[in-house]
Amino acid sequence: MTTRTLFKGVCGVVTAMALAACSGTSIEGKWVEPVPGMEKMEQGICLEQGGKASSINMATLQYEAWVKQGDKLLLSGQSIGNGQTIVFTDTMTIEKLTDTELVLRHGEMTINYHRQ
Repeated sequence: MTTRTLFKGVCGVVTAMALAACSGTSIEGKWVEPVPGMEKMEQGICLEQGGKASSINMATLQYEAWVKQGDKLLLSGQSIGNGQTIVFTDTMTIEKLTDTELVLRHGEMTINYHRQ
């Protein structure tokens, strides 16, 4: 094998890896699901650049921050109700992420979001 052939092969592999790394789907955006029992309404999360999060149509669950670590999504915020506020961080497993769909699992619960 010549040096030139080897160089072309290495360049091909490096180019393919770079393209694969750049083609990842961004988790940033507004993700919603139907409100249980009120399917004409939607609720969800807004994941903004820089790790800021906010709730969509959820007055008692106020998201404030998010971090993606591999296949995990950590959501932090405050749960407000019954005269008390509880600070929380939930660790969700990202089961699926496409341009239009985000599926999160938290224990036995699975949440199927679509991009708003």
